[in-house]
Amino acid sequence: VVGRDGLPIDSASSDGIDAETVAAQLPSAVRGMAELGAAGGRGEFATSVVEFDAGLAVIAVLHADALLVILVRPDTNVGTLLFDLRRHRTAIAGLL
Repeated sequence: VVGRDGLPIDSASSDGIDAETVAAQLPSAVRGMAELGAAGGRGEFATSVVEFDAGLAVIAVLHADALLVILVRPDTNVGTLLFDLRRHRTAIAGLL
């Protein structure tokens, strides 16, 4: 969980992932996705799935001050995760 300022609120990471560096990159990435959505007439940015060689990054806005980023391995099926994020976003945000 990352603040809009790029500072980690809470994290759990493995495989040598530096949570602070990941968090620091999110504000500019989310800003770019929000601008893309606005330019394309898609409205407010809510969730993004970004694919890399070594896996996926799922990025979701929880509320105005917090973002969620989940880094997953390439063989992970994120369908249920995306469904649950959409369905329970308000409840997840309420836990912060």
